[in-house]
This record gives sequence, structure tokens and C-alpha cells, in this order.
Amino acid sequence: MASAPELISPKSSRVAAARRLGKRNFRTKERLFLAEGPQAVREAAGHDVQGEPTLVELFSTVEAAERYADIIESAHKAGARVHLADEAVIADISTTVTPQGLVGVCRFLDTPFAEILAAKPKLVAVLAHVRDPGNAGTVLRCADAAGADAVVLTDASVDLYNPKSVRASVGSHFHLPVAVGVPVEEAVQGLKEAGVRIVAADGAGQDDLDDELDKGTMGVPTAWVFGNEAWGLPEETRALADAVVRVPIHGKAESLNLATAAAVCLYASARAQRRTAPRS
Repeated sequence: MASAPELISPKSSRVAAARRLGKRNFRTKERLFLAEGPQAVREAAGHDVQGEPTLVELFSTVEAAERYADIIESAHKAGARVHLADEAVIADISTTVTPQGLVGVCRFLDTPFAEILAAKPKLVAVLAHVRDPGNAGTVLRCADAAGADAVVLTDASVDLYNPKSVRASVGSHFHLPVAVGVPVEEAVQGLKEAGVRIVAADGAGQDDLDDELDKGTMGVPTAWVFGNEAWGLPEETRALADAVVRVPIHGKAESLNLATAAAVCLYASARAQRRTAPRS
């Protein structure tokens, strides 16, 4: 049975420090971010950054500590400071309307872009002008599910560690390398030099995804470049790509939202690459 709450006041200095991480300037200064809910905290507890445990602190209600005893144990094993707190404290730290009783404080885990290139990636998602944090997190989750090797957020995209982005990724932040703040020109040039074909996803693209699959062009190492939710990719970014590809609309829908289009594109490449991969 868990003991009574240790942090009974939202005015605690530890609670105040965690609460500040809801703001980008404090996250950047401390190089720490919040992971909320059992799935994200479980992933964080088993993750490390260059040998250092990712999870440094965990706040949990008594009920959550009993329900997710395995997560509490993993957090202790990772060396994280674990605090039992009442629901008012968790609500004060959390950025959600209905907190799930667990909030972790985690180290930044972005990967230098040079390391991603050195690993010779075969499938990459480049978020060139994505401003909605929920979309960014969902595309990251799609890339993870499709088996992508990395995700790159350019300097024109949203903060990777925005709480909405972290929630939307449902733990995928901890699964694959992500580079942040890379100028789009640098991202494209670096990937091209690494032998990766650059494909811009755009609803007005002159090339059709189905045709590209039929021609067999999608089986090579590929980086998909995704643009802004409302206005897509600017002309100067499209001009950097080897191809500008649209997802065909076979029904009467006006368009696909960003995350859905990203899932279609990434899975198309993943399937094409598996077909062309040499069999052992």
C-alpha cells in the first residue's frame, strides 16, 4: 500500500519547477520537458540519453502509484526522484483537462542531425513548416509505426517538447531519433548527400503517389517533407525536392489532414522498401 501524499501543496518548490516546464522558454533553459500519462512515463523510465536516464523526476497520485506499480518501480530503478502527491498537485503540474495521475520530468532527447545522417537512414519524415503541436506529435507517432529511421523538425516547425506534441506521440518521442531546429535547406542538402531521395508531400503535386508506387520509385531511401497544416509547402521548399507527390483522392473528400496524409505516404514508402530489400 502506498504511503500518504508527500507533496501536499502546489506551492512546493519542486512542483513549481515542474509546472514551469509547461512553457517553452523554461524547457529550453532547463533542457527538460513533461511526459504525462502511464504510456509516456513508462517509455521514459526505460529510456536513456547517452547513458543518462531520461526520466529524472516523477509525480504520482497514490491511486496511480498503486495502479501502475511497475512504472513506479521502473522509475526508482532509473534513479528518478519519485514524489507521491495529491490530485491537486498533479492537476497543477499537468497541462491536460483530465490528468491521469502520472507526470514525469524528462531530459531533452533530440539527436544531432549529423548523427542521423551518419546512420544512413532509409526512411525519414521532415516536418518543414508544421505549427500545430498535436499534428507534430501524431506525425512522429506515424513515422514510428511505419518504421521510419528518424524524424527531422526544421527551425520553422513547432517545439518537439510542447506538451500537446508529447501527448499526441503517445510515447513515440522515446522510440526513434529526432533532430530539431534544422533549417530546411540544410536538412534537404544533408539528406541528399546521404543518398536519400527527397519527396515533398503536397496536395497540388504533379506526381501521384499511386503512379510513383507503380513505377517503383518509392523503394529507394526516401525523406518525406511535410508542410503547414493550412497552406502546405511554400514554392521554395517544393523546389528543393526531387519530386512533389500528392496523395490521390478517389472519393469526394476535399483533402486529407496532415497526419493522415503523412501516414499514407510513410507506409507507402515502408512497403515499397520492404519489397525491394534483399532477402536473407
